[in-house]
Amino acid sequence: MNRKTVSFSQLSMYNECHRKWYLNYVLGLSKYEVNIHLTFGSAMHSVMQSFLKKMYTTTATEAEDMDLNSMLKDELSKEFTEAKAQMNGVNPATKEEMVEFYEDGVQILNFFKRHRGDYFNKKGYSLVGIEIPLQKDLQNNTTFKGYIDVVIKDEISNKVKIIDFKTSTNGWKDYAKKDQNKTAQILLYKKFYSDMFNIPVDKIDVEFIILKRKLYENVDFPQKRLQKFSPASGTVSIGHTVDMLNEFINACFTSTGDYNTSAIYKKTDTAKKCSWCEHLGKNCSGAGKED
Repeated sequence: MNRKTVSFSQLSMYNECHRKWYLNYVLGLSKYEVNIHLTFGSAMHSVMQSFLKKMYTTTATEAEDMDLNSMLKDELSKEFTEAKAQMNGVNPATKEEMVEFYEDGVQILNFFKRHRGDYFNKKGYSLVGIEIPLQKDLQNNTTFKGYIDVVIKDEISNKVKIIDFKTSTNGWKDYAKKDQNKTAQILLYKKFYSDMFNIPVDKIDVEFIILKRKLYENVDFPQKRLQKFSPASGTVSIGHTVDMLNEFINACFTSTGDYNTSAIYKKTDTAKKCSWCEHLGKNCSGAGKED
């Protein structure tokens, strides 16, 4: 019996709108689409990870000699080409978008090079891995799978840090930091990393590094292109997140791992979330409306 694979993106979609998850996964009505935000995010991940791999496996000087701007241009082009092929010739972004996002990425990378020590140190630290795969068998014949962007080890305290890069227009404000649908990902990664490698959770730190494309204009305070944020990740916070995942699994899958087709998948009650949904007007009439 094949186990059904679940990911954080599925959990996040379900939390946003039960009906959207049902349409995408149970009915298979999802249409593969990539936009400039996804293209840019993938490219920036690749460049940042390449820099860190070089820094921790050779020297910081060799890493800082890397032409990150050219690497970003190449990665954006590669992501664009792959996405276009997967979308049967449809462009995932306009030329103007590609130029704008590339220039934003250059600003981020230049800032990072100047302030690298504020985010990553080599002395006393080592690289555990990049794109570390996670796999955890769950109830109802399901398996959670994911990939951790970066894991760093503090050789003095013997603690590890799980780091997740996020690209954002202006960074995360307070409401984003309090959004459990954002922070749950890294808490699940911490829990399952602990389980897989037998490391106590109190020996694992977590951190988001948000890469900001834009800075606010006419402000009286200094701004950074990279924003660090470490959500509460103790046993209570992890427990709430695992409960949320279990509720999703129990609601959407049968004991044999099949999709639960007899469940009622309600629409979101927030019309704003519907505005960017691929199913609006096609497979769903939107929040507050009968189909």
